Amino acid sequence: MRTAHRTPDSRMLRDVTAIGAAMVAVGASFGAVAVAAGLPAWATVAMSAVVYAGGAQFMAVGLVAAGSPFAAVLAGLLLNARHLPFGLTLGDSLGRQRWRRLLGSHLMTDEATAFALARPAGEARSRAFWLAGTLLFLAWNAGTLLGVLAGGAVGDPATLGLDAAFPAGLIALLLPTLRDPETRRVALTGAGLAVLSTPVLPAGLPVLLALGALAVPALRRHRRPAADPAADPPETAAASGTAAASGTAGSSVRGRAGAGLREAGSGSVPETEEASC
Repeated sequence: MRTAHRTPDSRMLRDVTAIGAAMVAVGASFGAVAVAAGLPAWATVAMSAVVYAGGAQFMAVGLVAAGSPFAAVLAGLLLNARHLPFGLTLGDSLGRQRWRRLLGSHLMTDEATAFALARPAGEARSRAFWLAGTLLFLAWNAGTLLGVLAGGAVGDPATLGLDAAFPAGLIALLLPTLRDPETRRVALTGAGLAVLSTPVLPAGLPVLLALGALAVPALRRHRRPAADPAADPPETAAASGTAAASGTAGSSVRGRAGAGLREAGSGSVPETEEASC
């Protein structure tokens, strides 16, 4: 009986499809909420295609409906500032051509970044990013269009538990990287900073504050006691002690040998004189 083995690309396609299904539902909710808030249908679809910012789009629609479009722009920039370190990490995976980097920066999301970083650097990481980024972009925009057409028939995604689908998916994707103790310490510190600061900081700032956890490795190295260059390592000290002992013993042997020769020399002189006499 032949057993089917899934290749890494087929497994990733299955995982991306699962995340994409949840993204369709959340995108449909956004389309319905935006239309209900008074945003034109064409502007809602254009926002998902041109801005493509996920949670920042929900916040922007709420601020625009409240009459604060300028605040919506600033809040969107702040909430998506986390894409700056994403871009620094995945810059080589997007390609060398300028159009590939521009398009890749537009498709860059938390989920696409997680899928890419789960693969080794090189061709595998680049292929994972483009596959995840393209499929998730299509899923979000398809969901938005469904929401616009369905109107109020689509409810709040939180009632279906879909608001927890994306964090659960990200955690599952990042679990392999947490095997490294240093990475685990940084991740836990960043999560703690974000959780503690969420009640007191505006949306978007806790995520940026979590980047402060990257200083944990530097602090650990700084706290380690620096080796004293004047002090010899234990192996060197032991070798020096052995050499010193050997030198002392050699000097004692040479000293006793020299004394014996002097005694012998001093005793032979009278015998020689007696013989000569």
